[in-house]
Amino acid sequence: MTENTLEKWVAALATELDLDIADVDVQALLDVARDAAHSVVRPAAPLATFLVGYAAGRRGAAGDDLTPECDRASALARDWVAE
Repeated sequence: MTENTLEKWVAALATELDLDIADVDVQALLDVARDAAHSVVRPAAPLATFLVGYAAGRRGAAGDDLTPECDRASALARDWVAE
């Protein structure tokens, strides 16, 4: 997948979901997904990004105000020790 494909997909999905994501830090969400997939297990990636968005939404965050949730999720994933 190229960067252009990803950008088009995100734009189309945002339109479909009636979201304005012009200010969303997509790279921060991708970083959380990477950390969860590599440090926990691959299926943790989509769940981690969903929960980050859900937590930010509950907090009333807007746009690129996902930093606190992204930082916390990535730190937890990087420090994760599988049992």
